[in-house]
Amino acid sequence: MDFRKARIVVGMLLLVLLPTLAMAHGISEADKQAMLDGGYIRYVWLGATHMLTGYDHLLFIFGVIFFLTGFRDIVKYITAFTLGHSITLVFATVYGISANYFLVDAVIALSVCYKGFDNLDGFNRYLGRPSPNLVLVIFGFGLIHGFGLSTRLQQLPLGDSGLIGRILSFNVGVEIGQIIALAIMLLVISSWRRTRSFAQFSTVSNGGLIAAGVFLFFMQMHGFGHTTDPDSFGFSTDNHYHEHKQMEQDILNQQRTLRESID
Repeated sequence: MDFRKARIVVGMLLLVLLPTLAMAHGISEADKQAMLDGGYIRYVWLGATHMLTGYDHLLFIFGVIFFLTGFRDIVKYITAFTLGHSITLVFATVYGISANYFLVDAVIALSVCYKGFDNLDGFNRYLGRPSPNLVLVIFGFGLIHGFGLSTRLQQLPLGDSGLIGRILSFNVGVEIGQIIALAIMLLVISSWRRTRSFAQFSTVSNGGLIAAGVFLFFMQMHGFGHTTDPDSFGFSTDNHYHEHKQMEQDILNQQRTLRESID
């Protein structure tokens, strides 16, 4: 592999992997307070940054547009995804429909695996059947992604006054973040598609999507098993280290109680 090809591969890996370094779904105390003190613009900003640091959402979008070349197809599939996640984001938040966010995010991780598998023609190659209708599949996964966004938005004390405005502002921010991410991805992929290495490394890239989805799935399930407070703000306050420290303290307390009862 020459230097030019290596640079392209490294660039694509950075595009996919760098967002995972951010706390994609954690809402910091500073952001929480900003939402309480600020207006609708704050919710637009939170929605945009939440999407731009949402590694699972970005990986899924990356998989959706990977082989798309026509503007009409890009608009069709991204619109299906946008409609899906907008519906559940708005209605689940309005009606207070929620679930443990680790489990929801685990399903979102599986959607990343699905898109990588589909891009590798997995249904035809390994299952001997054509791929399901892609528009319907992307719309369905959009519903799940929107539910995941809603579980995080509901962690904020939205209140009753101006509730719809806050939800819609957050959703507008999500769309702005998605457009920014999509523009960058399209620029990189369209440039890469004109090189010989695109065909050579497309299999590796989509295999990487499957691997990333599997990793995220087990990470979310691990988080589910180590979370004492599913309504807390996830990675920002209920992270792996604090959970294990709390578990150690609980064990010590149980041992102390047992010794006192024996004495």
